[in-house]
Amino acid sequence: QVQLVESGGGSVQAGGSLRLSCAASGSIYSGTCMGWFRQAPGNEREGVGVIRIGHGDSPYYADSVKGRFTISEDSAKNTLYLQMNSLKPEETAMYYCAAGLCSYPDYTRVKDYNFWGPGTQVTVSS
Repeated sequence: QVQLVESGGGSVQAGGSLRLSCAASGSIYSGTCMGWFRQAPGNEREGVGVIRIGHGDSPYYADSVKGRFTISEDSAKNTLYLQMNSLKPEETAMYYCAAGLCSYPDYTRVKDYNFWGPGTQVTVSS
């Protein structure tokens, strides 16, 4: 079992930055995909970015966030981060951390992720 808890959400003005954290506990093996997703009211959950633990691959990012968002991990702390810069009002959503077994080419297929955190709210005002 894997437990995930997100933190770091909040309110920020457009153009601002936030860093989300995801504290993980339990068995996370090399090759596990850990990703960030978001869901706004009335919208489907969408993938923001994914990293494959222990593989050294470059993270995958959704086109909409490339160049602005950065995923990183601290294996010593079992923590995943999402640095979000130049935030836009349309990125207001609940942000979730998830773990599972993803595969090329769709690294952010929601059904591939078995474990989810409760989410942290990000609100971007114009």
